[in-house]
Order: sequence, then structure tokens, then C-alpha cells
Amino acid sequence: MDIGSREYPARPLVGVGALIIQGSKIVLVRRSKPPSQGEWSIPGGLARVGETLTQAVIREALEETGLIVRIGPLVDVVERVIRDKNDRVQFHYVIADYKCSVISGALVAGSDASNACWAQKDHLGDFKLPAISLRVIDKAFQMGE
Repeated sequence: MDIGSREYPARPLVGVGALIIQGSKIVLVRRSKPPSQGEWSIPGGLARVGETLTQAVIREALEETGLIVRIGPLVDVVERVIRDKNDRVQFHYVIADYKCSVISGALVAGSDASNACWAQKDHLGDFKLPAISLRVIDKAFQMGE
């Protein structure tokens, strides 16, 4: 089913993020495709038509990390707008980020990820995450167990 182009979309695209936390660690993935190819990020992707946001989180977490997750609370809703050199909107995502815990599985990079890891909260600076991602991750950790 065609969702339209991700690049230069006609409208914002709805995405989800899985903030998979265990103790003082969080799962991060390295993107294998644009717009953030080669960068570390929160696992997630686009919701499909007919799929609830929580269903999308569960699917995306499994596809990108190999982990089956339990959905917790909504942490935040963020926008990611990326413009090209001519100031045209090249990518526009509205992302609902949910706190998650692991039910089962083993961490492995899959689908749109070239790598996956458990990142220690105190070492997130090593991953050069965007400020908006760091803010959402911090908010998730502040929510407690």
C-alpha cells in the first residue's frame, strides 16, 4: 500500500518512537536510510493505515530491534521538519514517542537499522543525538518505572 512519498510529502507523515528503557539504559539504533542515515536515533518509523499508534510502536520495535515490547505511557509528540538547500520541506514527520519495556527477544539491528545497542543514560552524548531526542529521552527517564 502506497503512503505517498516520504521525501517532499504532500502532508506531514505520522510516526512513532519506542523509548525502550531498562534500568539506566535505553535502546538506540543507527539509521541505514535517509533522512538520518548513519545517525543514532530512537527506534521507530511510520504508522500504517489502519494501524493504531501502539500497534505501530510494537511492530517498529520488533522490526528494528528484535525486541517484543510492552507499551507504557505516551512521553511526547514531536515534529521533525527537514528542509533542503532551497528551503523546501524535504521531510516532515509528526512522531508520538512511547515509553516501552522489554517483554522478550534479543537486541539485534533489523530493517531500517544498521546497528542497535543498549546506551547508558550517562553516555548519551557519545551518540550525537539531536537535542529533541535527548529531551524526549530525558523526559522518559524522569517518568520512572
